[in-house]
Amino acid sequence: MAVMMYRQALNLALREEMRRDPNVCVIGEEVAEYEGAYRVTEGLLQEFGEKRVVDTPISEEGIAGTGIGAAMVGLRPVVEMMTVNFALLAMDQIVNHAAKLRYMSGGQIKVPLVIRAPQGAGMQLGAQHSQNLESWFMHVPGLKVVAAATPYDAKGLLKSAIRDDNPVIFLEHELLYTMKGEVPEEEYTVPLEKADIKREGKSVTIITYLRMVAVSLAAANALASEGIEAEVIDLRTLRPMDIDTLTESVRKTHRAIVVEEDWPTCGAGAEIMARLQETAFDYFDAPIIRVTSEDVPMPYSKNLERSALPDEQKVIDAVHCVLGHECRYSRRYEIEPDSEREVEEEEEEEVEQEPRLKAEE
Repeated sequence: MAVMMYRQALNLALREEMRRDPNVCVIGEEVAEYEGAYRVTEGLLQEFGEKRVVDTPISEEGIAGTGIGAAMVGLRPVVEMMTVNFALLAMDQIVNHAAKLRYMSGGQIKVPLVIRAPQGAGMQLGAQHSQNLESWFMHVPGLKVVAAATPYDAKGLLKSAIRDDNPVIFLEHELLYTMKGEVPEEEYTVPLEKADIKREGKSVTIITYLRMVAVSLAAANALASEGIEAEVIDLRTLRPMDIDTLTESVRKTHRAIVVEEDWPTCGAGAEIMARLQETAFDYFDAPIIRVTSEDVPMPYSKNLERSALPDEQKVIDAVHCVLGHECRYSRRYEIEPDSEREVEEEEEEEVEQEPRLKAEE
């Protein structure tokens, strides 16, 4: 079995699908001549030509709209957003057009579109370029949302996404592109609606996706040395979510934590907890705990960025909490901006000074 990087697995998936189906094309900023911001489209222009690998102007709304229009007339475009942060400029196209056209046309119009979007923090790119926006897309009926955590899954899921007749938001993580893993040389796909048990265990269920899969597996290996066998489940597809696999795992372990790089408020973990409350409430021996990024814009400082992100130790601490051991993991929600705290402190100081000023008068 070949060993390759995550980005190479994505590139191979694109090549195989473009060779298989002449209707598959690639559209985006610098995907042709420059071969992609993360080299995912390397060599595609040379093999398939400029009619199927198309460089676009810097206009995310135009890029998404071009992809939607191409899909409506029978092509299967793969649109690359340079980062998911730039997809915010195309939300009208994605939410009001890609997601709704098939429904509003009574099934007469299909939109077999894939929008690839790298996301995530850990590279000191600042608050505006370090976001995880999966819950935004998960909220929208008509979209499928995929998050590939390994090179194997990256190739198989992307091939399935390209073949799907619905618009798919295909999320990648910027820190995964150089991750290496085994990828079969033979043809294969990975189903879009099935979670994967990456590690079996009986003590606690760890539910996660994207880069946090590797973090959770590292934590699970460390916990094993303490006699705690954690089951790690990679969601792979966030919408539709494979709640059956999660429920069956909780029936066995009776405890669960959710590990995500997203913010906690209204994040993917909140949806997972709500679903499990409906399907597995009677099996829980302890409340679910979420391990997330801090509820703040991502800091630029390396130390602060690292402290704001979930890591192996935070996952270990959360597992001990849910098992009823000494709990060292805590979570704060809706942290107030410094400016608001400063205003409140100034107001309190003025109130305290009033009695003293009146006494002096």
